[in-house]
Amino acid sequence: MAKHMKKRLGDSLIDSGFLSEEQLKIALAEQKKAGEKLGETVVRLGYCTNEQIIEVLGEQMGIPFVRLDRTVIDSDVIELISKDIANKYKVIPLFKVENVLNLAMADPLDIFVIDEIEFQTGLEISQMIATEEDIDEAISKYYGETQSKKSDMSKYKDDNDKKVKSNKIDITVVEDSSPAIEIVNLILKQAIEDKASDIHIESEEEELRVRFRIDGVLHEVMQPPKNLESPIVSRIKIMAKLDIAERRIPQDGRIELKYEKKDIDLRVSTLPTVYGEKVVMRILDKSNVTISMQNLGFSDDFLNAFRRLIKKPNGILLVTGPTGSGKTSTLYAALNEINTLDKNIITLEDPVEYQLKIINQVQINPGVGLNFASGLRSILRQDPDVIMLGEIRDRETAEIAIEAAMTGHLVFSTLHTNSAAGAVARLIDMGVEPFLISSSLIGVIGQRLVRRICNNCKKEISPDQTTIEELNIYLNNDDKFYQGEGCKVCKKTGYKGRTGVNEILVPDDNIRRLINERASATDIKNVAEKLGMVSMRKDGLNKVKKGVTTLEEVLRATQEDI
Repeated sequence: MAKHMKKRLGDSLIDSGFLSEEQLKIALAEQKKAGEKLGETVVRLGYCTNEQIIEVLGEQMGIPFVRLDRTVIDSDVIELISKDIANKYKVIPLFKVENVLNLAMADPLDIFVIDEIEFQTGLEISQMIATEEDIDEAISKYYGETQSKKSDMSKYKDDNDKKVKSNKIDITVVEDSSPAIEIVNLILKQAIEDKASDIHIESEEEELRVRFRIDGVLHEVMQPPKNLESPIVSRIKIMAKLDIAERRIPQDGRIELKYEKKDIDLRVSTLPTVYGEKVVMRILDKSNVTISMQNLGFSDDFLNAFRRLIKKPNGILLVTGPTGSGKTSTLYAALNEINTLDKNIITLEDPVEYQLKIINQVQINPGVGLNFASGLRSILRQDPDVIMLGEIRDRETAEIAIEAAMTGHLVFSTLHTNSAAGAVARLIDMGVEPFLISSSLIGVIGQRLVRRICNNCKKEISPDQTTIEELNIYLNNDDKFYQGEGCKVCKKTGYKGRTGVNEILVPDDNIRRLINERASATDIKNVAEKLGMVSMRKDGLNKVKKGVTTLEEVLRATQEDI
């Protein structure tokens, strides 16, 4: 049963940081005049959102608050409650674990509603609190989709039964199964539909938390019952062919899925923590591979310079950036651009993320001695025209790649550095001689990803002065800035999708001289900018002025100094 409220709403709003003491005084005075609830007053005055009020009320009642636009809802449990009942009582079922139905309610203390739904469903109700607006939107979305999804599922299952079974796990086939299997399938389906890049399952002392990384940012989506932690982790380990009995050391594995005729690869990593094993799954949707350089958000000048580089007969081209900055997508797009039957293109990857037509892709396998260095030596005996290395990690691989570039091959690869100019310093730090770098390097691309403003809720704004000062930019009178207000399309984040901010360094004689002199990355960058290189930050600011992204995103993703 819910806990009794111990603190007044106004005090709780202050403690949560949603309201100031001065605002509370004004709101209380206004409340007396209007004769309304305090929550209604602070929302009307614009001090708090309705969502913040409901969140604090949930804390007071000891009932979890749930944002339905960021929550996994099992479409199979929707039919447990009719649409009329859901609309009448402002409730929506979320998911079922054994005989417990997790129910989002606008009024979770209404025992008459709880009793009636328990009687109708034969299940015990575990109530959660949500805004009435969120519940209405969820009812409209899920009750409208349920019938069509069931029809699609039936058709797909019939089609699937006619096919020869493969090694891929089909998470669309609904069968009698344990709660852990149901929840894992539910998490995977929702993550794929939300276009998440990663799934995080994290154990805390009293909670189990699931978060999705969408457009580079983590969002909490659900908290399964803590007592299902071990079965959920074990289910994932079984799917990934890991040792379910080994909980003391990290493990890595792979899951191949089939979902609505899509082939999905999951890279699974487990890590022992003080409260249990943390599981992270990287989602590789093979149907989402970008095949066109025009779809990557490059400026016209950048795109033209990039195309000139990939049409060169030999040399080494590097793409730099942190993990998750789109380096592989950029290289895949470049390969597709030059992929013709008169070229022998071979890749060496860890892992092979997407299958590309007419391209020979090799998966690294250190367990049998196939690493980047040994694999590259073998590739050079395969008469290649173009070679792509997933990553240069050490001196040996770097020197073999450079040797290949100097002997008539075009080589693409990636490095983990902060900027294009920083790639030179990184190679020198590995022990590569500067003259080898200067004589083989044809270009370096620096890359970051920023979130795109949601076109459905984009509005013009006045820029934040603090951000302007941090970016050290000057504004023209006709400069316009935008941000997303937040809507159901973007799950109230204001952003939908991502695009790149890039810089491209093309060495000339001046830069090659600096490389031979072991000049710093800063010196190389300064000379490159004098020669016309547009930095990632400037490219980002150009995209801000075009209404593609925000100043805050550019500030987050880029840095002025190396």
